Amino acid sequence: MSTQLNLSGVFPAMCTPFDDDERIDFETLQQDAQRLEAAGVDGLVPVGSTGESATLTHEEHVRVVEAVIEAVDDVPVIAGSGSNNTREALELSERSADAGADGLLLISPYYNKPEQRGLIEHYRTIADAVDLPQIVYNVPSRTGRSIDPDTAVSLASHDNIAGYKAASGDLGQIGEIAERTREDEFSVLSGDDALTLPTLSVGGTGTISVAANIEPERTCAMVGAALDGDYTRAREIHHELGPLFRDLFVETNPIPVKEAMRIRGYGPARMRPPLSRLSEEHRDELEAVLAELEREPTTVADAESESESESESGGDR
Repeated sequence: MSTQLNLSGVFPAMCTPFDDDERIDFETLQQDAQRLEAAGVDGLVPVGSTGESATLTHEEHVRVVEAVIEAVDDVPVIAGSGSNNTREALELSERSADAGADGLLLISPYYNKPEQRGLIEHYRTIADAVDLPQIVYNVPSRTGRSIDPDTAVSLASHDNIAGYKAASGDLGQIGEIAERTREDEFSVLSGDDALTLPTLSVGGTGTISVAANIEPERTCAMVGAALDGDYTRAREIHHELGPLFRDLFVETNPIPVKEAMRIRGYGPARMRPPLSRLSEEHRDELEAVLAELEREPTTVADAESESESESESGGDR
């Protein structure tokens, strides 16, 4: 059985920065990892969909994982290692484990659309072979096949399958999985920023978040408030972030978030083809949303001040 990994809180789905020649900018990557750790996130998730893993070679994939691990001190690194080829997913998982990853995020096989029994065999093959906590990732808009609740519940019984990233948009399905696995050591994580708060309300434990790349403190404050049961504060922050949640998915992820990274000065907006830069119209909208967030009142500062007061009085989440 793998070492238990705490899957509660905020785990940014990291971008992979590229220079003008489309080479990985490792210096910016490591600076970004350190910025996010300093902001208080609970872990980092490189080389997932947001990290443009589909355009990376296997060698680049492993080097990104190694670079992020090298850059941070205390937060776990959960490496994306999925594929529509079980052998390839197993190889990427083994190499990520050898690189020092603390856990794995495995997108369900895409394009070839396996039946549910094929999904179970795929995930169990990797979980049997790699002794790390693993998160099953359901995103049918990209894969063409949804992971059914029965399948997720079956996989939750495996010692190395520790969680489920929910990006189906189906809150009923997400709630059912949280309900049926609530007695297990199994976490349900939001994979859709706009549904993070609703997911937490039905038993989710955290989020693998795109928006946390841009607003890590606010995202942590929202999730922390919800996990503490303070849904009034969590809703307030959710509504502050609502325009950003929408604008980060106005075009294919990670096109908008990379533009937001550029606007904030965190990294380049360059994509690897076939993805392209955000359209000028959407760029203007995104700039306006980011400017408004910088003018927002001090919700996060208030949340942090309240948390510090609770700590001093012996409060504990």
